Amino acid sequence: MSDNATWIPLSDPDITAAEIEAVSEVLKSPRISSGPKVEEFEAAFAQYMGRRHAIAVGSGTLGALLVLKAYGIGPGDEVIASPHSFRETTHAITLSGAMPVFADIDYWAGTLAPEKAAAKITDKTRAIMVSNTNGHPAPWSEFQDLAKANNLRLIEDSTEAIGSVYRGVKVGSFGDCAVFDFSQPGVLVCGEGGMIVTDDDDIATSIRRHRGRRPQERTSVVIGNTPPYQSGMGDLAAAVGLAQLNGLDRILARRHRAALWYYDYVSSFEGIKPPYIAENVDEVYWFLFVVHLGTRFAKSARDGIIDDMRTEKVEAAPYSQPLHVQPHYFGLGYRKGQFLVTEKVADRAVALPFHGHLTETQIAFIVGTMKDASINVGAGTAIYL
Repeated sequence: MSDNATWIPLSDPDITAAEIEAVSEVLKSPRISSGPKVEEFEAAFAQYMGRRHAIAVGSGTLGALLVLKAYGIGPGDEVIASPHSFRETTHAITLSGAMPVFADIDYWAGTLAPEKAAAKITDKTRAIMVSNTNGHPAPWSEFQDLAKANNLRLIEDSTEAIGSVYRGVKVGSFGDCAVFDFSQPGVLVCGEGGMIVTDDDDIATSIRRHRGRRPQERTSVVIGNTPPYQSGMGDLAAAVGLAQLNGLDRILARRHRAALWYYDYVSSFEGIKPPYIAENVDEVYWFLFVVHLGTRFAKSARDGIIDDMRTEKVEAAPYSQPLHVQPHYFGLGYRKGQFLVTEKVADRAVALPFHGHLTETQIAFIVGTMKDASINVGAGTAIYL
């Protein structure tokens, strides 16, 4: 059977014998819940990031929640964030009891726009949560200056990014705390899980206390003062994560190769622009390969293209369902039409399969299939990146 005759999934983790062996080793050990393998993973991740602390958690959303709790952010506080995201880490803000205050995005990069975030600051603002959207670094110099000038916490949502570089420094290095996620369709995958990194000793201690307790800490008066969320990571997931981290350069290289093939085949169509990489961004490792349709496409046409691609056994998906148009945020007073850039981008964004197992033949088929699908919905060749 040819490559084109089989289902092409949106995500396919890069699992090797190293991950299988690591899991087998833990299964043969007396400990599969949180234990020494988690601590090993944390130490290795902190070293990779060049940060003092790494705290393993159950997910990126839980990681963001624990960060907010550690800073004492909750009811009555406001946190500025983007409504544009594939992974809805921003839900952590409402889970903490704080109010998410959305600001619109930069049209090209898809990241939160510093000047739009600045306009949302009030005397209730405690933090800014900024995402490296789809692997593309945010303009961190501007956000660091903005947070410092207003005495705000800067939380780096890196759940969609690892390995990307801004001004010579890896993402995850810029926030007071940064949060990663290790579930699909991410780069480093261990099933379910995440990691928080920080250089603040006190905050790291607080996050660990909110995360959970070790059996030997159950009688501690000091630690017992904070009811934990029991949101840690087990040794099985940590074993996979550690093996993935050790092979990260290989994983990133394979994804970079796939991206180059996409660039080649996308550029062969008239009117298609190459992916945007902002000034001061040295390297981007995409979370997914996201194609943006021209303005003549309606959201319904975008959905029709996705349906056509699925008929041809290509798993494509909308990249973002803006948070401010979701029912939960309607209850907080948000409405359609408030963030026009986010809505315009989200209505025309299609996430294409992106992982290291893709072949050049498959990518040619994916791009060709999308091209045909765009013609089928009646909008010709008006696709651009």
